[in-house]
Amino acid sequence: MARERKMGNRPGLAAACILLLALAFGFSPARGAEPGEKPVLVGFDAEVGHSSSTSDEAIKIGILTAMAEVNAAGGVLGGRPLELLVKDHRSVPARGVKNIEEFAQIPDLVAVVGGKFTPVMLEEIPVLHEKKMILLDAWGAGDAIVDNGRSPNYCFRLSLKDSWAIQTMLAHAAQRKTRRLGVLLPVTGWGRSNDKAIKDYLTAHPELTVTTTQWYMWGDKSLLNKYEAARNSGAEAIILVANEAEGSILVKEVAALPRENRLPIISHWGVTGGNFTMLTGEAISMVDFSVVQTYSFFDRRREDKLTRFYQTAGRLFQLGRPEDIPSPVGVAHAYDLIHILALAIDKAGTTERSAIRDALEQVRDYDGLIKAYPRPFTPERHEALQQTDLFMSRFRPDGAILRITD
Repeated sequence: MARERKMGNRPGLAAACILLLALAFGFSPARGAEPGEKPVLVGFDAEVGHSSSTSDEAIKIGILTAMAEVNAAGGVLGGRPLELLVKDHRSVPARGVKNIEEFAQIPDLVAVVGGKFTPVMLEEIPVLHEKKMILLDAWGAGDAIVDNGRSPNYCFRLSLKDSWAIQTMLAHAAQRKTRRLGVLLPVTGWGRSNDKAIKDYLTAHPELTVTTTQWYMWGDKSLLNKYEAARNSGAEAIILVANEAEGSILVKEVAALPRENRLPIISHWGVTGGNFTMLTGEAISMVDFSVVQTYSFFDRRREDKLTRFYQTAGRLFQLGRPEDIPSPVGVAHAYDLIHILALAIDKAGTTERSAIRDALEQVRDYDGLIKAYPRPFTPERHEALQQTDLFMSRFRPDGAILRITD
């Protein structure tokens, strides 16, 4: 089965599935919430059936670790446990819309966490607002997911957005003195979002030039012709927007070229949402490849918060070191989002979604895993992170992602 192949190389994921089954049948993963109290539900709309993706597993780890901590501390609303329900959109927008419609019919389901695949969430925005369902975006980067023109806006993000990612990637290119850039984009809403972000950035930074923009289709078996078109256009580096499947294809194709024909690749973070180095093999060490990130478990900059996380995640998923953690930004984003949601539920004093939506804009002083949030969201700002939280990283051959410090 695809799910078995997907899980096979990740420690603790069998335990995660057992825990999910327990949650589905109404058992709390922690003891602090009052026994017998009616659970408060959170949905997760994910690409469970996408065989190469690990971002869904990462986000579940973050969600369930935070839920265990909240429940151990007494739950929400005076003793009610948080529990998780998962639906699979398989990266198909129509399935995502159907999932939101079904989640919206479930009593006491207060919010849906969204993960990878911006095109799915973009299609979900109308039904989210029609049903007054809160979306907590833990991964999707399309600017328009949050900047959707809706009022009141039911979409909240703790993740990067494309305009920030592009700013960080292009600034990294300029720092490396690579000023002529070839761009590879998917023919999707995510690709179009990044195309706009690149054009906007270049308007203010004429020292950089895009020599060509090459568009590819998800599922393409080769990107070599797109890469060669960019190289032949005079590009000194490649700006890549891709997930793990197409990104790994490009890395292997570039690695097979003569060394003098291998341009540096500066990548959006979609490639970190799957078993990227497993797919690339030794090729990753033969290509100058960097990727944008928002958090690294290797940094250990908030030691007390990290220690608490490992205490709970170690018990639930046998995670005890950064190398154990798949798609690390998904874990960290989801973990902080659920803690913020729990604070909003208690602030609202109800499971009524519109009241919790309002309360999310009023939560203050959450000291999280990624950083301290004086006010994660406001009525004017539904982005919990900011551009300065982003940085560039590199893959180790074993798949670990480390911040570039030079």
